[in-house]
Amino acid sequence: MLLDLAVSVCAFCVGILVGLTGMGGGSVMTALLILVFGVHPITAVGTDLLYSAVTKITGTGVHWRNGNVDWRIVGLLAMGSAPASLLSLWFLSNAPSHSPEFARGISIVIGAALLLAAASLVLRIRPQQDAAEQSLKPGSVGRAPSTIGLGLVLGVLVPLTSVGAGALGMAVLCCLYPRLPAVRLVGSDIAHAVPLTLVAGAGHWLIGNVDWSLFASLVIGSVPGIMIGSHFAHQVPERRLLPLLGIVLALIGGRLIMS
Repeated sequence: MLLDLAVSVCAFCVGILVGLTGMGGGSVMTALLILVFGVHPITAVGTDLLYSAVTKITGTGVHWRNGNVDWRIVGLLAMGSAPASLLSLWFLSNAPSHSPEFARGISIVIGAALLLAAASLVLRIRPQQDAAEQSLKPGSVGRAPSTIGLGLVLGVLVPLTSVGAGALGMAVLCCLYPRLPAVRLVGSDIAHAVPLTLVAGAGHWLIGNVDWSLFASLVIGSVPGIMIGSHFAHQVPERRLLPLLGIVLALIGGRLIMS
């Protein structure tokens, strides 16, 4: 098994980003694998999903020890994402995944998902709520269906593109639970991404869409990166980091669509 040092370095940097913001593992790394390293789109998606599961287990452990995971939110998301991800994997198993036309289609879908993720960062502005809204608890009856619905959307999107669990998921969670600290939403989002990416990645493995040498290079770089990012997540000002991330996602998404 040959390791790629350049891939490991990129994975380390992306791992820090994931730990800090709860996003970047799928949205940035998959695009880099396709555009910079020339990996086939469906192989990039499958390998990235499996590596993301490993790294986010590490990130979940750090956030859990710091008290930054709301398990009720995680459970509601999983209620929607689990069946939807299995349906997406069934579609992929019956699609001509390695044909040039399908690969081009996946690249366009990934690019569109990145543009959506970039736009969703605007929603990360946490609105002020009145006193009545402040009394609402996470996972209340009014928010549960919306949270399950978000999980369903992610369950469809993530296995197809590996994009969405971080950027899109975090943006909507911030709107659903504006009174929760951002770092707690990051921890909950990463915790939910563990079963989602693990199931999706395992499905891609069974289909034959995982490059194990690439996987090892990604894991070696990303595990220490996400541990560092998760540890310092509460010290980084979101309003400085997120606009830059949004610009990067938009540029990469446009590049994938136009390539």
